[in-house]
Amino acid sequence: MSFVLNANTPSLSFAEPQSYQHLTTRYDDSSRALWCFMHAQPRPCFTPALLSECRTVQRAIVQSSHEPGAPSVDFLILASGMPGVFNLGGDLSLFMRLIKEGDREALGTYAKACIEVSYHQSISLGLPMTTIALVQGDALGGGFESALACNLIVAERGTQFGLPEVLFNLFPGMGAFTFLSRRLDPVRAERLIMSGKTYSAEELHDMGVVDELAEPGDGVAAVEALMERRRRRPLAFGAMRQIRQQHQPVTYRELLAIAELWVDTAMKLSDKDLRTINRLVKAQNLRGTADTTTIQAQPTQAVG
Repeated sequence: MSFVLNANTPSLSFAEPQSYQHLTTRYDDSSRALWCFMHAQPRPCFTPALLSECRTVQRAIVQSSHEPGAPSVDFLILASGMPGVFNLGGDLSLFMRLIKEGDREALGTYAKACIEVSYHQSISLGLPMTTIALVQGDALGGGFESALACNLIVAERGTQFGLPEVLFNLFPGMGAFTFLSRRLDPVRAERLIMSGKTYSAEELHDMGVVDELAEPGDGVAAVEALMERRRRRPLAFGAMRQIRQQHQPVTYRELLAIAELWVDTAMKLSDKDLRTINRLVKAQNLRGTADTTTIQAQPTQAVG
């Protein structure tokens, strides 16, 4: 049996899977896993609409946890419905417009929406659950940050990750340093951020940033195998998740302070920097022309 999250009301109800405008959710009651497939339009990035829908899903899960008889969510998986793309990051077209208009308040509102989603993802919504990023395509900028916010990252070999913000004189302000410094250390996190380089899933796995590697096309099966291993030893894995959060807690205050610095820095970008952003917007637009009518990967046990 599957359920769908209704975008109009933050509650859970059993029904056939269906799409929001920018997100499709599928529930597998055998594994108690909720799969969230992103397919933002017009570009595969974190538009305000996609962020809103992600936050609605998070709130719905928390609400259902207090309702007797509601479906239990032990795993929340963030994936993509677009072949070859996980997420290309921030809404650069929106950034550019708000910077040109000098609208710091609106840019700050967008940044806060980003960290709202990432923060709650990183703390497992305050519930005894595990958040997982399944990366089957490019994860750049905020797309990489959203994967880092999850408890675990499963990536298919050959996928690419990168934080290109330094190329247009900015820095990734939605959690990159916070999350990377906990997976690596502050020095290596800063080096990775300031390099502006693109890294393969294999390279990041060797560093300890990516938790699990899968062969191309086998990402869903790898996540299902990971969940099965954790179901066999729920107490041990659950305790270790809590230990990690207590040892290196992610705080909303930290994320918000960095996001505010990001906004201040963005408002100082030059015309030259904005031209670089415009070139990246064009690249995002090209990636957004892919057919998104079919989800590229679905949990094999989910009932449609």
